[in-house]
Amino acid sequence: MRAEEAERYVLSRELFGMRFGLDRMRRLMTALGNPHQQFQSIHVVGTNGKSSTVRMTAAILKRHGLRTGAYLSPHLVSFAERIRIDDEDLTPEEFAAAIQRAAHAAELVDRSLVGDDRVTQFELLTAAAYSELARRGVEVAVIEAGLGGRYDATNVIPSRVQVLTSVGLEHTRWLGPTITAIATEKLDVVQPHATLILGYGLHPDAEAVAEHVAAERGATIVHAGADPGVPLIALGSYQRRNFALARAAAEAYLGKLDPDAVATAAAEILVPGRLEVIDEEPLTLLDGAHNPDGIAALAEALAEPWAAGHDRVVAVISVLDDKDAAAMLAGILPLCDALVLTASQNPRALPPPTLQSLAGQLGGPPSEVIRDPRAALERARQLAGSGGLVVATGSIYLVADLLRPEGAGRASML
Repeated sequence: MRAEEAERYVLSRELFGMRFGLDRMRRLMTALGNPHQQFQSIHVVGTNGKSSTVRMTAAILKRHGLRTGAYLSPHLVSFAERIRIDDEDLTPEEFAAAIQRAAHAAELVDRSLVGDDRVTQFELLTAAAYSELARRGVEVAVIEAGLGGRYDATNVIPSRVQVLTSVGLEHTRWLGPTITAIATEKLDVVQPHATLILGYGLHPDAEAVAEHVAAERGATIVHAGADPGVPLIALGSYQRRNFALARAAAEAYLGKLDPDAVATAAAEILVPGRLEVIDEEPLTLLDGAHNPDGIAALAEALAEPWAAGHDRVVAVISVLDDKDAAAMLAGILPLCDALVLTASQNPRALPPPTLQSLAGQLGGPPSEVIRDPRAALERARQLAGSGGLVVATGSIYLVADLLRPEGAGRASML
């Protein structure tokens, strides 16, 4: 497969949607020779902060001399971003080869399934990741769950350490209507006699579930603090909490950390699409906050000294139709002097006039509707002026649209 063919093949698997259950994944692993058993792993679940925590944990482990892998989702520009070896994304050619191996296994599994059951896109990507991580001789991989935990395709690994970043009321259609139900689904990844790391400020109901699961499975609970103990190159208080969580996860895996290695990781690791600076004058940021808790974390960061001294704050916002747009807008409107409402390429994006009407009902600042994300960002920069601050947020798909080169192929819609 060429890189373009691999991307097209992955996108073609969207036709089968999201289908929970581990039977197909276990069959894929068997067809590929059980690569998930050839490296040790740390499994990261939660509502917000997973990708940052995965990248940060992998960065700390690498700087302790381990050959380290990571598997993340979603991606911003290319599917190849989801599979990382020693802080580097796969090259397009490496990604295509991994997909070709997984595609062969998927075709075999498809023929063994009944009715219209098929290997899904996420299962294919996860199988490709596990196959490549094993092929490249990774010693430990940090794995981000896609959705939930119990029936998520990633949940075939015998992880030594599990991490719960946070629990919020998201994906309730699949995971349940309460914090307790959602935490129960996510924490099913906890292995017998493993170590479970809990993020700072975890909801009390999720904490209760964690204590129950740990007691039932003989797991040890470690509570991460809010202070990472070292300065970070990444902006924002939420990233400091994520790094503190990553540090706790790495320490649980290694037993003891080298302070210099931790400090080096903190000084070097940046997370694309999370308070990512793409321009100055005005300071222009991309942040993939896509639910009320994520927006609250963004708002907290924008109130910090590094952001608070700007003349005007203008937000570019797109939100998907399955999100609590009212709560998200309510969280960010008080910080904004103007809004530009837009729509990502995802067909589930709310119409910008709907967002504008909602913002008006909430007493928001003056707003404009510009459907094209790039034009919306440019207009926001004009409104902010050279001394202002612009943040594009509300959807990871909006961030992806703004980072993707013009004319590039479409992103996954799942």
